[in-house]
Amino acid sequence: MKKRLMGLVLAGVMALNIGSAASINAAPASVAKAAQAAQKTQKITYKGKVYTVPAKTDNIVIAGAIEALEDALVLNFKPKGALTVGGDFPDMFAKITKGVQPIGEKTEPNLEAILKLKPDVILSSTKFPDETNAKLAKIATTIPVSHIATDWMDNLKLLAALTGKQKESTAAILKYQSELKEAKVKLTPKFKGKKVVAVRVRSGNLYLYPKDVFFNRSLYADLGAAVPQEIAQVKAQQLVSLEAFAAINPDYLFVQFSADENKDNPKALEDLQKNAIWKSLKAVKSGNVYVNLVDPIAQGGTAFSKFSFLEALMKTKLYTGK
Repeated sequence: MKKRLMGLVLAGVMALNIGSAASINAAPASVAKAAQAAQKTQKITYKGKVYTVPAKTDNIVIAGAIEALEDALVLNFKPKGALTVGGDFPDMFAKITKGVQPIGEKTEPNLEAILKLKPDVILSSTKFPDETNAKLAKIATTIPVSHIATDWMDNLKLLAALTGKQKESTAAILKYQSELKEAKVKLTPKFKGKKVVAVRVRSGNLYLYPKDVFFNRSLYADLGAAVPQEIAQVKAQQLVSLEAFAAINPDYLFVQFSADENKDNPKALEDLQKNAIWKSLKAVKSGNVYVNLVDPIAQGGTAFSKFSFLEALMKTKLYTGK
């Protein structure tokens, strides 16, 4: 009887141990599964807002933000869908747009085309009305990308975090900072006491930009040129007559002219250069006018624009002295 009782006790203990072992072994499996699920997403803070996005994805649509498309060039990233300009992808983006689905114009995203792509993330623009971003947010997590030049590094890091290209992003930034340090040695003294202005020709008209927009951030904050009073007063893209521009009379002038932006006046730049008022400018007389140092579709305040602008500037006579 005792032997039988002892056997029952031992059997119970063994069953208890087996059950405990099973539950112990199951615990790490469930923990691992939960950890794996958590790793599939990440939280990204951008412009003061937190977004929950995939840990890494290439299923991204770029709508409205040419700035984000320029960042994609730096990181050699091909989105699933991207905006067009005049119905086509600009040549400047050729290496990252082959096979990419067009999803509407810069200012008019095609919601149906975007919906068909089932993106994980939509990179829209801070230039979009709130209602446009709200409509896009119903399709997928939508992050409005800043068009202000002071945000260029945050913009690049945002795309790097989404795509897992942080190393490429860091390397590109460090390269720029090194080149900028070298360039400032020669260029900052040349700009001292001089009026430096960047202008864009659109629809045959001249436009000025705020000190932190377009290529202005590179000229003033990075390379040390003084902000002219006329530029300091500009709050947004501002039309300026040739006569008013002549009153500014810059010593160094950087001009961006795109045929796509002047289809109604394709000879606008040529006509401008023939104009007596234009010829009277100090920059023109001294040969210090630089037209399209970089692709004219470039936004100016992005990582790609800044990197390209600086590299092109370092090849000019202004830098080399030749």
